[in-house]
Formats: sequence, structure tokens, C-alpha cells
Amino acid sequence: MKTIKERGLVLVCALLMAITCTAHEGMWIPALLEALNEDHMQANGLKLSAEDIYSINESSLKDAIVHFGGGCTAEVISEEGLILTNYHCGYSQVQSHSSVENDYLKLGYWAMTRGQELKNPGLTATFIERIEDVTDRVLTGVTDEMSAIDREKVILDNSGRIENESTKGTGLAAKIRPFFYGNHYYMIVTRTYMDVRLVGAPPSSIGKFGGDTDNWVWPRHTGDFALFRIYADASNQPAEYADTNKPYNPKKSLQISMDGVKEGDFNMVYGFPGRTQQYLHSDAVDYEMNVANPAKIKMRETSLEIIDKAMAEDDEVRIQYAAKQARISNAYKKWIGQNFGLTRNKAVEVKRAREKEFNELLKDNDDMRSMFNTVVKDLSGAYSDLEKYATARHLFIEYVYYGPEVLRFANSFDNLLANYEALSASGELADEISKLKSRTESHFKNYDRSTDKNIMDALTPLYMSMVDKGLQPDFFQKTLNSKYKGKVSVLSGKIYGASFFVDKERTLKALNGLNKGVVKKMKADPAFQLSSDFFRSYRSN
Repeated sequence: MKTIKERGLVLVCALLMAITCTAHEGMWIPALLEALNEDHMQANGLKLSAEDIYSINESSLKDAIVHFGGGCTAEVISEEGLILTNYHCGYSQVQSHSSVENDYLKLGYWAMTRGQELKNPGLTATFIERIEDVTDRVLTGVTDEMSAIDREKVILDNSGRIENESTKGTGLAAKIRPFFYGNHYYMIVTRTYMDVRLVGAPPSSIGKFGGDTDNWVWPRHTGDFALFRIYADASNQPAEYADTNKPYNPKKSLQISMDGVKEGDFNMVYGFPGRTQQYLHSDAVDYEMNVANPAKIKMRETSLEIIDKAMAEDDEVRIQYAAKQARISNAYKKWIGQNFGLTRNKAVEVKRAREKEFNELLKDNDDMRSMFNTVVKDLSGAYSDLEKYATARHLFIEYVYYGPEVLRFANSFDNLLANYEALSASGELADEISKLKSRTESHFKNYDRSTDKNIMDALTPLYMSMVDKGLQPDFFQKTLNSKYKGKVSVLSGKIYGASFFVDKERTLKALNGLNKGVVKKMKADPAFQLSSDFFRSYRSN
């Protein structure tokens, strides 16, 4: 199961203590273990101290735990930078190195020498250097009388200054994140390595055994693992890929036990699980269950039917779309299971009972009643007001980021086309063109025009039927009706028949001969117009 991306870097220790037939569980920030849970964990079988797990001054378990690729967890398991992660976390790298002739998805891949370890541009491995409570510093200047917008501005300004002051000249990065809904702020200071090479991965028949059917289901019997190696410069510091780089020498690596486990053993999971939403209001849970999840499930189910069929019919498409299919299906399956669990456990009813209990408790506390007497009602009203915007946001993401790829690719040209003259005057044009040529090559390596058209034809009517008309791009509400007589197939025929952005050779030819006339034609391209209008509508509305 994939961890959640686009959530920020948050190192959390999830501890599951199995004791006879019951389990005590929780999720904690490693820096707080000593104060909160050390004695309790040791009483239940932990043989490490909190300092062994998280230490600023000495090597500790945190130095062997890696934030892999911005969305997964990996573990250092050797003194030469070897790291172990999930197969699904390394799946896109295995796919990127695969072809019909060298099908590593089907056959697996194992580097027999260091020279056979495969480079992965853009893949990173990030270590936590330290975690600091910076709540007081972040909230300096914040008052109860401030508006929410003014409060957020002060917090952002303070956070940016603290991050810069803490890492200037160190080669480290820092990010301050809110915890407990903004009641605490922690700064996570990190060091990121940019040369991470594929060492080995099993065939998909092992790494994805059970496929989408077994995903998010327990027990699961898949060999969900892959091996990578971190490389560093001669000083053991982060460096871009280079033949002269050396295997990273870690501060700490994990020993692997061959003794196995037995029922009742203490179990600790250390990694990057994302965030929880356990404090959501009942109306928010109801919305997720009955509006957001069904809408997102329908969008992805529709895409998957098209992609699965195309992959089954053509080996080249199977390889091109393997990682995309996995990304789309992962959350799709999660939302189905999430709704099943929330329904089975009567989550909305439980939430409403707790909110009722909260209101009853207020009756006996004058001070609290004056502050929070209407909070449950106010939250309900706020969620009601938010619903159409939340749905528009959810389906913008589903359509633009998980739907027809032509829109995302066209959007990558926005800076070039919007600022052509400024880039020319500043001398930055050549660099921008070079970047887009590289983007074009990588995009079309894993792109099938026919599959993408079928996805646009299927998703567009769904999107238009589920999103408030006032929050849809004008292109759908006006141009589609006036110019293409409301027929999505006519629009898609125009895009996939003549657009720059569905044809690698035409795109590269335009970049090679770029001038004002070409820029004007690309701006008028229907794929670019639709993409631009989507992003403009989203940001404005």
C-alpha cells in the first residue's frame, strides 16, 4: 500500500504493541517518545531506549530510516548504502528501465555488479537530521484578534525566516509543519541524496502478487520489496549522479534477524505514514463517504477500464502504462475499502454521538460554553458551504492529474508561451527550450495517443455532470458548446488529430524553430487552451 504523497515530510513512529489477544497502538513523533511512551513501550517488550530510536547527537534508528522518492519509506540495511523498500515504491523506476526487449516488470532485475546498478534521475533519499518544536517562535506576533488570513501570513513569514536561519550554509533543508491542527509546529531538518540506483527487484508476479485484488487487504502474501543503493561524493555528502560517486556510508544501518517472529512479540513500525484525519467533523466524514469518495472512485474506475483493456492488448502499452495504472488503482482501491470500513463501523453515527456528548459537557462549564457553544453547528454550516468547492477541487485533481495526460503536458509549456518575449530578453529562452525538449522525450516514452483520447472521451462527461457549472472551466461551458456543438468526441478529435501536444515530432519541431508565429499557434492549440482554462478556473474560483 502506498503512503500518501503531497503531504509534506513528517517522520512519525507508529507503534503496535501486540499483547496476548489485544493490541495497544498509537502514532508518535520520535522526538516525543521519551516524554510520552518510553516506559510503556519497554514494559511491553521494547529492548531499545528512546535515545536508541531518536537521538540528535548520537547515531540512532532514525539514521537508518529513509524517506524514499518523496512518498515512501525505506531502510538502510548495509554499511554501503543498500536500502530496502517496497516493490510498489520502486515500481515506477523498474517500469522506466523496461522495454518490450528488456521487460524487467515481467522478468525482474538484479545487478550482478556495481556497474549494473541503474541510475534514476529525480529519485531521492532523504534522512531526518533533527526535529525541533518551534511552536513559540512560529506563533510570535499571532493574536486572538487576528483574522485567519492575517494569522496565516504571520505564521508563514515566521516559518520561512526560521527555516532559512536554521539551514543557511549547511546543505540541509528544513520544513516547518503544523501538528494537532496548528496547536504545535515542528521543524523537520533533512539531508537529501540525489544519486539513488536500482539494485534489484523481483518480477511483478512476485512483487505485485495478488495485484489490485489483494491491495489494501490483510493478510497479504506478496513479495513487496525492492533494493536500491544510495551514492554520495568522496566526502559522503549528497551529489548529483556521477560515475565517481561512492556508495553512501550511513551513520546507522539495520541488522536483519533470521530468527523470525512469534505471536505476542513487540512490533514497532518506523517511517513516513502521512497524516491522520481522526478529528474530522461528522459532516466531513459524511461528505467523504457519500460524495467525494464515490465521485473519485467513479472517475478512476472509468480510467482503469480503458487502461487495463489497452494494456492487455499491447505489450508496449502494458509497459508504458504499468506505473500509471498502479498509481491510479492504489487510491481507487483505498477509497473503496475506506467506505466499507466507515460504513461497517458506523463512523458518522459515532461522530455525531461524540458531538452531542461535547455539547452536553458544555452545559456544565460557563467559560467553555461561551467560547464553543455553537462550534459544532458552525462547523456543520461551514462544511455545507464548502461542499461544492471541495468536489470541484477533488475532480480537478482527478481529471487533470489522473485523467488525460495531454492537459498536464500542455500545461508544462505555460511559462514558455506566456513569457516568451521576457525569456528571450533575459537570455533564459534557450534553457527553457532545453528543459521542454527533455520533458517531451520523457513524456512520449510512456504515452499512447489512442488510450489518452479514450480517457478524455470517457471522463469529460463524468466531470461535467458532477462539478458545479460555475466552477468548471469556461472552455467546457462556452467553447465546447459553441465551437464543438457540445460534443466531447468532436473536441477530442480536434485535439488528438491536430494538437502539438499529442505528437512528439511536431512538438520538437516547434521547439527547434520557435518564433513569435509558432508561439501564437501553440497558444491557440485547443489542448493548451483547455489546459490553461482548467488551471485558471481552479486558481480563480
